[in-house]
Amino acid sequence: MELLHTLFGEGRNLDTLQMSSRGVAVFLIAFVLIRISGRRSFGLRMPLDNIITILLGAILSRAVVGVSPFIPVIISCFVIVLLHRGFSWLIMHSPKFSRIAGGSKIALFENGKFIKSGMETGLVCQEDIMQGVRKSALTEDMKTIEKVYIERNGEISAIRKT
Repeated sequence: MELLHTLFGEGRNLDTLQMSSRGVAVFLIAFVLIRISGRRSFGLRMPLDNIITILLGAILSRAVVGVSPFIPVIISCFVIVLLHRGFSWLIMHSPKFSRIAGGSKIALFENGKFIKSGMETGLVCQEDIMQGVRKSALTEDMKTIEKVYIERNGEISAIRKT
């Protein structure tokens, strides 16, 4: 027990060894939590996925610096990861919940015209759309573009004319 106290300390008065030991432990725990959470939590970048990134970072940092008790921090992170996994399951199995949690794509350009209502809904300007077209369709010539969408994750994608 004394070894654990020497390695991990207690409260806010932690030395370099104790914070480093906590850092290593939190790193390994975070790795396990991310594996439990699944690939989508750091791949898709939808609002739900961004929430887990922010929360895990904020809460786990409290364990490293000793602001909050170690075990309750880890348990709360585990609960958050399970909640994320549950929401992800619901998104996968329920189109209605998927729309509520992630939204749906918004048309920004179609039939040779920019769609002002879609641009307002997506909070994007024409230059934002052009940046997305250059990035996804590798062109600036809108005559070669059939449709442009802002996707659920916020990226702008373009579909070329066939």
